[in-house]
Amino acid sequence: MGSFVTLSVLVCQFFFFVSLLNLKGINGGWLDAHATFYGANQSPATLGGACGYDNTFHAGFGVNTAAVSGALYRGGEACGACYQLMCNYRADPKWCLRRSVITVTATNFCPPNNNGGWCDPPRHHFDMSMPAFFRIARRGNEGIVPVLYRRVSCTRRGGVRFTLRGQSNFNLVMISNVGGSGDIRAAWVRGARARSWAPLNRNWGANWQSSFDLRNQKLSFKLTLVDGKTLEFFNVVPSTWRFGQTFSSRNQFS
Repeated sequence: MGSFVTLSVLVCQFFFFVSLLNLKGINGGWLDAHATFYGANQSPATLGGACGYDNTFHAGFGVNTAAVSGALYRGGEACGACYQLMCNYRADPKWCLRRSVITVTATNFCPPNNNGGWCDPPRHHFDMSMPAFFRIARRGNEGIVPVLYRRVSCTRRGGVRFTLRGQSNFNLVMISNVGGSGDIRAAWVRGARARSWAPLNRNWGANWQSSFDLRNQKLSFKLTLVDGKTLEFFNVVPSTWRFGQTFSSRNQFS
């Protein structure tokens, strides 16, 4: 009987300890990283960077953005992905704001300097916009803070957006305001005169390309996200489209 009581107590203590870990986020998908911020110039045109978003407001992201290190950037596949960050108050109570959490979108690449820099592989690092950084860290800190982060679903207003660029038979499509996991694994296009989907190739960041003439016809797109979800966007672009225009769909990933 005594052994059974002792075992029961130990089991209760174990589950109590696990529940504490979950409450602290340690067992809930949180990972260690570090964060800095880049510059005081917060023009939306300066935050899109290596992902190719001309204007992060027009792309649906605002100023809560970050450049991520190569371990997170994944050759541009991470563009549009959302991360929830909190400053690690236990590791740095002087500069971290306690219990402050922010969600940022990956819109840029933080390049390595191959000399022990914070963005060198295999480090996980977020070089955040200044407004985003000071949502989780105290002002007066011009350096670096430890953070905890996890991937979260992106919540966007309105539908997925398609910006058409290029010339003649070179078509570059910038895809933005993507909900769900936010990061695109594969993309296809279909003109009104075509019978099947044609694959798009990632040119750089959030820009996808094709090498056939799509002018003067309605365009449909199909996207598959990294989490495997797929959506089709039928006739989202009218036949009267011109290079430089952006078209917003009615569909959105959840």
